[in-house]
Amino acid sequence: MKNILTPLGPKADKDTVRRHNLSLVLRAVRDEGERGEATRAGVAARVGLTRAAVSSLVEQLMDSGFLTESGKTFSGHAGRPGTALKVARTGPAGLGVEINIDYVSVCVVDLAGTGRVRQTEHLDNRGASAEEALERAARIAARTLESAYEQELRPVGAALALPGLVSAGSVRQAPNLGWNEVPAQKLFADALAALRPGRPVLPVASENEANLAALAELWFGGLDDVRSFLYLTGEIGVGGALVLNGELLRGAHGFAGEIGHVVVDPAGPECRCGSRGCLEQYAGQAALLRAAGIDGLGGASGVLELERRAEAGDPDAVAAVDRAGRMLGRVLSGAVNLIDPDAVVLGGIYRGLMPWLAPPADEELTGRVVSGLWSPGSGRLRASSVAGDAARGAAALVVQDVLDDPVAYAEPAGG
Repeated sequence: MKNILTPLGPKADKDTVRRHNLSLVLRAVRDEGERGEATRAGVAARVGLTRAAVSSLVEQLMDSGFLTESGKTFSGHAGRPGTALKVARTGPAGLGVEINIDYVSVCVVDLAGTGRVRQTEHLDNRGASAEEALERAARIAARTLESAYEQELRPVGAALALPGLVSAGSVRQAPNLGWNEVPAQKLFADALAALRPGRPVLPVASENEANLAALAELWFGGLDDVRSFLYLTGEIGVGGALVLNGELLRGAHGFAGEIGHVVVDPAGPECRCGSRGCLEQYAGQAALLRAAGIDGLGGASGVLELERRAEAGDPDAVAAVDRAGRMLGRVLSGAVNLIDPDAVVLGGIYRGLMPWLAPPADEELTGRVVSGLWSPGSGRLRASSVAGDAARGAAALVVQDVLDDPVAYAEPAGG
């Protein structure tokens, strides 16, 4: 999660400057910790503040429980070794909740970005009302919070990863769930508060699940220097997100990335969105399973069966994945021609199907992308990492708020 800030100019007031610089130092220690060990001198050199200023800020962050120090580390220069600084493994953390069609996944991430608690339940939300589905998620979240407290973590907020069109805390439309204009954020917050009487009420945010999975891939995945990429996640639906120069592209109304409803064949099967022949009808989980002769409602077990049959060379399974890969390649070629990303990352069920999915998709991309923009086997089409999931991205979104202003999330005196 690279997001180093710069010192504020002289016009900012003293409190604002100090809060900004606390964030600056906390982020620097977190990022240095990913590569090795951080010292006061090293942080001062990284952020452009004096050693004395950094030492004062570090002391405040340690007193507030954000940083710890342990042992000695040598800087490689003359002089005494510095004390190693680390982001605390206890204290403020983020809660992420992914609500999907056939599962709910909840995780807690600490300030270092490490996933500390995870609970996932496979269940069918299609037959449930929005209120029931969100209450189920709240129950799982409440149990996850208790596990976090046992590790001395203090989640300070929650973020929901939701399928469909998400805006201002509501799901405008989620065709596969049958949700329209659902105030998901409020319903979840109310349900969670009711399950935790006497506990602090957690603020709740919400975002599209593909967007959060893409951010998790950016922050925690194996993309190295890739900062512009198109992310696709295959589940019951097909979600997409676009990251340009390290920033999520949301579009004019916040709904960018609905690639699953790009029409592949106008005469194709009817889609739940109201159109026909959408990519989802060829490359979504249910469509893939049905084409392979597996129950389309088979969920995670059905996907594992599809992988097993493809591995065994079953012709129906191989043909189903091949067709999905070709449809993906055709749609992706248009996106690649339009935005020229460094990479296309496939997550969700596509990750395990890459050995059979990638070759036909790569072939379509090679044949349809403008000459010179794509070459077969270039590595630009890749599987997501195991770290790139929406629940972790949601939890990390909360952590970003803490890193932006640690003062706002310091443990209350006597708390």
